[in-house]
Amino acid sequence: MAVKLNENKEIVETIKEGLKQSGGYCPCRLEKTEETKCICKEFKEQIADPKFEGYCHCMLYYKTID
Repeated sequence: MAVKLNENKEIVETIKEGLKQSGGYCPCRLEKTEETKCICKEFKEQIADPKFEGYCHCMLYYKTID
């Protein structure tokens, strides 16, 4: 298992800028809670699932199954 940044540099830069503006909270979410702080609770749970392969909600990170 590996977690890496999206290969699309434009998406990465856009999301990173959004994280700066939101104080580290997922820029794709309206709520600013501990659950939406990057890396968000949803993606942490997806990472823990050995069968999950894919992007986090905002597409900044991608989990692969090796």
